[in-house]
Amino acid sequence: MGDRGHQPPAAIPGGRLLFSLDPAVAHLNHGSFGSVPISVQRAQQRLRDEAESNPLRFHTVGLVDRIAHTRRHLASFVGADPALTALVENATVGTNLVLGSLRLGAGDEILTTDRGYGAVRLAVDVTCRRTGATSRTVNIPLDAADDAIVAALAAALRPGRTKLLIVDQITSSTARLLPVTRIAAAARAQGVPILVDGAHVPGMLPVDVTAIGADFWVGNFHKWAFAPRGTALLTVAPAWRERMEPLVVSWEQESGFPTNVEWRATADYTSWLAAPAGLFTLRTLGVDAVRAHNTALAAYGQRVIGEALNLPPAELPDPGGPVAMRLIPLPAGIATTQDAAAALRQRIGEQLAAEVNIAAWNGRGYLRVCAQVYNRPEEYERLARSLPTLLG
Repeated sequence: MGDRGHQPPAAIPGGRLLFSLDPAVAHLNHGSFGSVPISVQRAQQRLRDEAESNPLRFHTVGLVDRIAHTRRHLASFVGADPALTALVENATVGTNLVLGSLRLGAGDEILTTDRGYGAVRLAVDVTCRRTGATSRTVNIPLDAADDAIVAALAAALRPGRTKLLIVDQITSSTARLLPVTRIAAAARAQGVPILVDGAHVPGMLPVDVTAIGADFWVGNFHKWAFAPRGTALLTVAPAWRERMEPLVVSWEQESGFPTNVEWRATADYTSWLAAPAGLFTLRTLGVDAVRAHNTALAAYGQRVIGEALNLPPAELPDPGGPVAMRLIPLPAGIATTQDAAAALRQRIGEQLAAEVNIAAWNGRGYLRVCAQVYNRPEEYERLARSLPTLLG
């Protein structure tokens, strides 16, 4: 597994003081909703104050240009072409934009994996019911190596029938980094469009979106890049630019992609406009230092919790790269359904004052911990001491 997390990393100086999180709770689930630094909260509030001081002027004088400027700033951070990139609320919205622009019909299919995000699976199901298309799922074992993953997906493609392959760059349920550049190349070789769900990538991993070679890529900035919630980017390949259709038609419809996707009339654009302040915070802390800290601390948390549950190191899933989220299998029979997983997550939050993610995946329950600059080793250690009794 590489780094087994034997020792926790040194803390990022001042990291905890940047956030307004409840200090009585161990916030070990940054990956679900992120946490917005206080400085970014204030930047967004200043923008809201500006909007409320003169709503007409804020929405009609230069707002489209300000949004485009923000888009260029965020796109450069992930190596995307701003002209082929649109700001959207989140990865789910980006996925729905793609699905709505495919013009699917009977006989077409969408190929996904069993590692996919739940809301994306729901979007695929609804799209198929509406269009008459079908969906198919490729199973990827928890311990599958990169070569096996690429081979399985390449073999599952049906050129001419498969109209879209959707893969996660970092899986939410199983915290696994997938070889999306290789998968994209395999899809491209068979003429199958691919959407890469990079929800967790901006801020967590260095990335060159253009180099991935996907037809579509979407990533959230409000998880690991310290942006206000509701900030993400959707990037499309040049061939798709003129084919993208917004979910809501508004006044910028004739401007084409990306402006027609971004403009939503009287929406609150302050989360987007404040997003560069999040990148400023990340860069001030040191992007590489934050990434190294978070990866090492997540590995440490996985190890101490795994030891508390008597799990051999070999049973702790390898994330496949420098991922700031780690998975711990729960004892057999615990949290094997989504309802049971949600109930256990709530119990841990209420009784142990720790926020974690619990997922039921392929009949087994898994606990996922994340690490961010506000986390400390003793938070994982405290959870490790208390969790066996709660589960027992």
